[in-house]
Amino acid sequence: MRNLIASILTGAAILSFACPASAQQGFFTREDVIKYTPDWHGERFADGRPKVPDDILDRMKNVTLEEAWATLRSAGFNHQYEDGWYCIHPDQVLVGRALTAMWMPGRPDVQKVVEDQGKLDNRKGATNAWPVDMLQPRDVYVADHFGLKVDGPSIGDNVGNAIYARSGNGIVYDGAVRDINGLNELPNFVSFVRSYDPSHHFGTLSSGARLNSTMVGINGPTRVGHALVMPGDVILGRNGGVLFIPPQVAEKVVKYSERTHLQDMFGHQRLKEKKYTAGQIDAKWSAEIEKDFHQWLKENRGHLPVPQSTVDEILNEHQVAD
Repeated sequence: MRNLIASILTGAAILSFACPASAQQGFFTREDVIKYTPDWHGERFADGRPKVPDDILDRMKNVTLEEAWATLRSAGFNHQYEDGWYCIHPDQVLVGRALTAMWMPGRPDVQKVVEDQGKLDNRKGATNAWPVDMLQPRDVYVADHFGLKVDGPSIGDNVGNAIYARSGNGIVYDGAVRDINGLNELPNFVSFVRSYDPSHHFGTLSSGARLNSTMVGINGPTRVGHALVMPGDVILGRNGGVLFIPPQVAEKVVKYSERTHLQDMFGHQRLKEKKYTAGQIDAKWSAEIEKDFHQWLKENRGHLPVPQSTVDEILNEHQVAD
């Protein structure tokens, strides 16, 4: 079964199925997840997913898409953004750790293999419930359902409530949802989905010829639109767009954002005071402005909307430069 995987990185992938001994961790085993996330050296979940600290997730909520995008591009990650979503609670920000799933057009022979293995592994319910049962607090369920709309929704208000109960979070779902009124009633179910449709999903062999899609992977590399998503990526969804941030650069994203916020606060204040012109602030700062900025940081230490560690890091860099 493990040889069922084809070349996922070429875009024609089917994820491998785990042996029964480790199947409770998903189609990708713990060892598989670790293999595909080698640059993460921090804590991990039992299923192998990188566990970016809660503190970084808290601080990520203040990061703009532009700030995160700039950091990702500078680190060589050029395919991590996707938009064009139907949003649930569009005025809120979605942040969490990805648990991934992949679907493909329904195929009975593959579906039978999946369902038979699920029985051996004591999985409960239909396949669309399997990744939900694995969610941890602050996870985001990220699924590629290849944009399936009519007879496609595998998430309605029942599955949505289960997701919310386990994670306290919403979803990024490249497909359609149903029961939109019920999903809207969940106060923090901040979600990015492709569409809404009142039909429902046929995803078991009992649905016979109406089998619409087959789940072929959990906790593996997953394509969402133009992005490649890995289990444990940090999700940043806001203003109609979603960025999938590799865990090893999440802290760098946060620190760059906090530094940018401080520079903007200083610059706006000095512009209001008419100490500098817009041309001076909106270009590479002179040595005089840099010195003024660091003095401003010292004078306002303890009263700035970022962790003191970020302020201290900037000041220490300045001292080393001097």
